[in-house]
Amino acid sequence: MATESNDVVTTVRKSYDAYFSRKRDVAEALMADNFRFTSPYDNGIDREAFFSRCWPGGDNVSEFRIERMVPDGDSAYVTYLFTRKDGTASRNTEYVTVANGQVTHVEVFFGANFANGRFVSQEPAKS
Repeated sequence: MATESNDVVTTVRKSYDAYFSRKRDVAEALMADNFRFTSPYDNGIDREAFFSRCWPGGDNVSEFRIERMVPDGDSAYVTYLFTRKDGTASRNTEYVTVANGQVTHVEVFFGANFANGRFVSQEPAKS
């Protein structure tokens, strides 16, 4: 089990490193063919939709830091803080599942936005 947890943590770290360092070829290699991504805005989208809709958002990030990672069998809970180029920052938690050294699922739980240490109110998404 320790080896499995280490493999999950290593794969998850590599996937975040690839996303935030903008290494798409590495990210693609770490993403399973049956990859699915769910967030408050995305309902189980596939790899193609992820790269079309979500990948470009990483271009707007100036800093990224994993604050905690908690392995959970073949998955891990990851909380991270990222700062955008405009100075606003957000903290999110994701549940990432790994199989055979590749990420198969990511479920995102969004956090609040901050600028200069102060809460920045956001409008709810329109449905």
